[in-house]
Amino acid sequence: MINAAIVGLGWWGQVLVNSVQGKSDKIKFTKGTTRTLSKAEVFAGEKGIELFASYEDLLADQDVDAVVLATPHSMHRPQTEAAAAAGKHVFCEKPFTLYKEDAEAASAAAEAAGVVLAIGMNRRVNPAFLELQQRVADNWFGTVLHVEGHMSAPGIWKYTPGSWRVDRDECPAGGMTAMGIHLIDAIVAMFGEVESVYAQSRRVIQSEGLDEITSAMLKLKSGVSAYLATSVATEWCFSFRIIGENGWVESQNFPMDTMIVRPRGGEPEEIKFEAFDMEHAELEAFADAITGTADYPVPIADAIHATSVMRAIIDSSEQEKPIDVA
Repeated sequence: MINAAIVGLGWWGQVLVNSVQGKSDKIKFTKGTTRTLSKAEVFAGEKGIELFASYEDLLADQDVDAVVLATPHSMHRPQTEAAAAAGKHVFCEKPFTLYKEDAEAASAAAEAAGVVLAIGMNRRVNPAFLELQQRVADNWFGTVLHVEGHMSAPGIWKYTPGSWRVDRDECPAGGMTAMGIHLIDAIVAMFGEVESVYAQSRRVIQSEGLDEITSAMLKLKSGVSAYLATSVATEWCFSFRIIGENGWVESQNFPMDTMIVRPRGGEPEEIKFEAFDMEHAELEAFADAITGTADYPVPIADAIHATSVMRAIIDSSEQEKPIDVA
């Protein structure tokens, strides 16, 4: 059993804890720390989590095998480097960082320390994602021509005022940092590196705060084209469609529980997937990587490249011109 510490006990940190606490024989949360301890005391007490006054104190605890970072993106590099120096394995929520050099430095620190570094791209473990990935590998599509992805949620109506989630420095390009990164990761996982992007990001409702609608066109090195969009001002929405010469397949709904298959010249098919806890699965995959049972499903090279793509989308939206991916 991996004894993990949760760092950041806001909304998402609590989701991660709830996904495995008392439900997994591979990993459990025993310690934790967060920016405002008083707000987390009741939850931590209910879950049997000992709270520490600082991240440094937590890392000094010899009973902690691993840390799970549910913290702002700007903190991921220094927190990963500190954990690696303390010999702790690291699960880092997405996006990994917003700069390639930070992602590379954090990865290098983990590698030098011999600890596992896992990035929380939870769609990678979803059965619908794996079905799409297998169809690509099996050449079901023939030549893949285009990919379309959309992921949105009503963030601006739900986020707490003053939260880092509504801070434009932490979340540039609207919903791309919180949601669009999943679409970027899916494209990188299935079709390889992105060559260039052309993005736009706008506020159309608010006078300040996050951009409410962001979109990007991507050119992949493989020749595949892609289009991504995300909004923080509408209802929950997810779709990911792959278009090939032999037909198209689309995964729908936020939990990816429905898939539409439309072969060229054939009859459409609808596939339903059972309810699936992605956070439980990804944290157990992290535990398996620590124990050497299996490799974590997100290669660090993919996470670093996705960071580069995200950076290019941010820069393109700000400069209003195409940007090559570094």
